[in-house]
Amino acid sequence: MRRGTLRPDGLLVHAWDESRRAPWADPATGMAPEVWGRALGWYGVALAEIRAALPEGHPAREDLAAKLGALAEALVHYQDAGSGLWHQVVDKGDRPDNWLELSCSSLYVYSIAEAVRAGAADPALLEAARRGFAGITARVEWDAEGRLVLPDICIGTGVGDYAHYIARPVSRNDLHGVGTFVWACMAMDRVD
Repeated sequence: MRRGTLRPDGLLVHAWDESRRAPWADPATGMAPEVWGRALGWYGVALAEIRAALPEGHPAREDLAAKLGALAEALVHYQDAGSGLWHQVVDKGDRPDNWLELSCSSLYVYSIAEAVRAGAADPALLEAARRGFAGITARVEWDAEGRLVLPDICIGTGVGDYAHYIARPVSRNDLHGVGTFVWACMAMDRVD
């Protein structure tokens, strides 16, 4: 999966089709055209969690840590300077119709914090995780009964082009976002 989706900038596109026949697949590479936020975020979580589950001394631990560190390094280059968050289509934050998405931002906070905690990324990157977490918590709302409401969450999606991702409905308290926010909270608690 990584070989088929990894771009030179360290981000991974949403999918890859070895046959190159899917409507979204690049005919030469089979790669999907876009880097979708939440898919990339779950990749970071998978790297961190699989690495942590392996016993000390397992030969794959170092490889997974290196991949997680590389992802953390790539992610900080696409963090929105004003909000600390990341966009729905990660590498196209300059487009006016792209929007800041909280589930991917939560997963990136988790991934960056875990990369630093694992010794796989420069500790200075923790500042990006802190800015991301502050950006997420600044968007948290509270309903009339005092319950947390997490806005700006993309509902689930399939693979598509830029217009497909941008047109996805935005939800409040969608489990895709609430669960990822819990992951971000856990990661920040472990590093702060």
